Amino acid sequence: MKISGNTVASIHYTLKNSRGEILDSSVGAEPLEYLHGAGNIIPGLESELAGKSTGDKLEVKVEPKLAYGERHDEMVQNVPIAHFEGIEDLQVGMRFRAQSDIGEQLITIVGIQDNEVTVDGNHPLAGETLYFSVEVVGLREATATEIEHGHIHHGGCGHNH
Repeated sequence: MKISGNTVASIHYTLKNSRGEILDSSVGAEPLEYLHGAGNIIPGLESELAGKSTGDKLEVKVEPKLAYGERHDEMVQNVPIAHFEGIEDLQVGMRFRAQSDIGEQLITIVGIQDNEVTVDGNHPLAGETLYFSVEVVGLREATATEIEHGHIHHGGCGHNH
């Protein structure tokens, strides 16, 4: 079996940035499972996994446009601290969901000064070239329900949709 549309792939991976720092890894834990072709992982990695089989190992370089996009300076803004009323101990690095003119967006606090908070709406990995070391450890056909829902289901996962 090879990875193609509607295949559930199980992979072990290590993700590094351009400085060689490990950002994430499944090694020593459960492998990542995803439904191929459903957009569950970044496009650059998904396209490189197409056609691979169990046991295949690969090194993948993913440019920002096929990962989390380029950074956009206009997504960094200063907002009044009053927008965070009721939140105790506001700190740099905290993440929130905020409503914007393009819908709900994840923001990160990147600075706090006096009565202003600097927030960044870019994904934390936006603008980064990503490097993956990947091993395909399992493949199976997706169920009809997984295909319909666009993601994998584990036994007893509690989905009510």
